[in-house]
Amino acid sequence: MTCRGRIQVSFRKACRLYGIVGLLLLPAAAKADWFVVNLNPSGSNLSAAVSVQGRRQVGIALASGAYRASLWSGSAGSWINLHPTDAASSFAVGVDSGQQVGYAYLGDEPHASLWSGSAASWVDLNPAGAFQSEAYGVRNGQQVGNAVVDGIRRASLWTGTATSWVDLSPVGAIESAAYGTNGNQQVGFASGNGFGGACLWSGTAASWVNLNPAGTNQSIAYDVDAGQQVGYAYVGAVPHASLWSGTAASWVDLNPAGSPTSQVYAVHQGQQAGYADVGNVRRASLWSGTPESWVDLHSFLPQQFAYSYAQGIWHGASGSTFVVGFGVTAGQTKALLWVLLGSTQTIIPTSTSLGPASSSLSVVRAAAGGLD
Repeated sequence: MTCRGRIQVSFRKACRLYGIVGLLLLPAAAKADWFVVNLNPSGSNLSAAVSVQGRRQVGIALASGAYRASLWSGSAGSWINLHPTDAASSFAVGVDSGQQVGYAYLGDEPHASLWSGSAASWVDLNPAGAFQSEAYGVRNGQQVGNAVVDGIRRASLWTGTATSWVDLSPVGAIESAAYGTNGNQQVGFASGNGFGGACLWSGTAASWVNLNPAGTNQSIAYDVDAGQQVGYAYVGAVPHASLWSGTAASWVDLNPAGSPTSQVYAVHQGQQAGYADVGNVRRASLWSGTPESWVDLHSFLPQQFAYSYAQGIWHGASGSTFVVGFGVTAGQTKALLWVLLGSTQTIIPTSTSLGPASSSLSVVRAAAGGLD
């Protein structure tokens, strides 16, 4: 499941003491210094984290019989329910600088949505005349997604209000959507007569660049950062995790050796997060620009996790890496936060058990910028 598409990390204050509850600790022999935090709210048997920025994570949690747009600050106990009043269900998909984006179902149709940290802050971004809409990405005050206008799903750009809507749909497109933005460029897909696949914009429909690699018949770009775009492209009949640098010719196949299929959902500072199927298990995955750089994040989970996805990535000022996603164990889907601490940070794990609040991780020394 990914909040990107349909449901599809620097803590900034110096020397912050930060408690993380619900920690899944690895055996002492485990390699690297990755830790995994269980973000699943108490009482929920389904949650997923989709995006991370600073010390905030967003996604969904099933509560009171409905999907609720959700905001966390590094622990299950920090969960904030963003669900708007009168919405049937809601989904948070992107987070940046105090803003969260996603969509809320009003009746039977989704409306692109913007929050600022609380359910009461909800803003309906659905443009005038749009049948439905969804927002997927946010950066520097810019929101992206799609809106169905005049019967066509159109890649869309907003700057905080429904009236700010910009139609990014290229000339001749019969369907398009934008999934990610860095505040200047937007990525997604567009299809029409004679073209189709991953694409890149710079704020206008006329700026559209086709990223679809030669020889592939389907591709989508989900995120963009520092000149890199990520997503997937079909190789034969299956999707392969993909990386671009602004052109179709720049395409890099990130699929690890031995994996039949993979996808990337997020990119930040030269690293990419997604999944790869290895050993008949879907595994949350991390890359650094090449298929050989693949890191199996699933291996840092307890063995009872059947499969996992990585959905978002962020790097902190102190050198820490934060990856969000979800894993499935005992029939329950749990929102997860993977943490690789910077070399200047020290941790004291206080428990090795998986518990709702009894396990914690205290950061007792942090570089300037804190546990970002």
